[in-house]
Amino acid sequence: MMVTVSTLLADPTGFSEPAPSPLLLLGQGRDLASERGVECPGDLPAASDPDLVERARAARAALGDRAFVLGHHYQRDEVIDFADVTGDSFKLAREAAARPEAEFILFCGVHFMAESADILTSDQQQVVLPDLAAGCSMADMAAIGQVEEAWAVLQDAGIADSTIPVTYMNSSAAIKAFTGRHAGTVCTSSNAEVALRWAFDQVGGVDGTGKVLFLPDQHLGRNTAVLELGMSLDDCVVFDPRKPNGGLTDQELRDARMILWRGHCSVHGRFSEKNVTDIRAAVPGINVMVHPECRHEVVTAADHVGSTEYIIKQLEAAEPGSSWAIGTELNLVRRVARAHPDKQVHYLDSTVCFCSTMNRIDLPHLVWAMESLVEGRMVNRIVVDADDAHWARVALDQMLALPGI
Repeated sequence: MMVTVSTLLADPTGFSEPAPSPLLLLGQGRDLASERGVECPGDLPAASDPDLVERARAARAALGDRAFVLGHHYQRDEVIDFADVTGDSFKLAREAAARPEAEFILFCGVHFMAESADILTSDQQQVVLPDLAAGCSMADMAAIGQVEEAWAVLQDAGIADSTIPVTYMNSSAAIKAFTGRHAGTVCTSSNAEVALRWAFDQVGGVDGTGKVLFLPDQHLGRNTAVLELGMSLDDCVVFDPRKPNGGLTDQELRDARMILWRGHCSVHGRFSEKNVTDIRAAVPGINVMVHPECRHEVVTAADHVGSTEYIIKQLEAAEPGSSWAIGTELNLVRRVARAHPDKQVHYLDSTVCFCSTMNRIDLPHLVWAMESLVEGRMVNRIVVDADDAHWARVALDQMLALPGI
């Protein structure tokens, strides 16, 4: 199935929407020029009925301080309008933990984010995900059974004892728990360098022979190791869980320093080096800024690389009149463009790519969740298994103990 994304009318801020183009939903059709995730059937939610805005306001007012609404940067505007706090996944989980008086945490994001909020909040708080179909293709690329089998491969190769697992925040609670059980840590796109340096220090340092198993986004791991830690691309191998032995020989595993899981973000994986070349030709002097989940050749071709929070702050500090091309999810790019009408903001890709799973959290689902709570009915509660929650908390606490966090 194809979904046509229409071009909006010219925006007075100067932001140019990507041209009308077909958007392939995950698992529906193929786009050989980009990376794609796992199956995610169904269309993007339809536009909300305007009457829902009033219902949302009424439900939010009725809940009052009993509820705390979190909105990820990639959410659509109609949802962000009702968020008490906006931010990236880890910031939002920490914000939830800092509101012990809130009985209900409504997490407008995706499943792994709500899991992290459940882990970090008290037993008296209840975390709600308005649509349980809001998953994450990247997180789904590392199933706990696959990761445990991969660890057995490392044991058979004789390198498990000199390997520290580091998992990206964009992973399931089970994967975070696996990391905690094996003395590893969690990282975000903002602190990946610090987390990797800590991990290598546990096994002899960056200049030693120890290894890191990095889950589940190969691009963030590779970009951080090469661009921040000074390693080479030859130090990195990709472990494919769908192939025997990960598609690697024992010697390749022993020679590697970074064992990267074969996972990626289906939005950031779309951007190409050609996108960068084309925008530079079209807009001389433009600043290209991308997320570190983009492929290595895209990151090395860009001028600035950083997390969603980094992108927002860079635009805030940019000179009036400057031009920017941003490679991240379109909802965020639209929002920063509107916030900075004195700057020219372009979307890096020529075709539209929303995060289709993030966009499953729409106003109808949020209204339904809030009205249900007003009526005394708990819906879509996210509860992490107690043992997984314990070990995932160990890994998260290790991250919180890292310098500069």
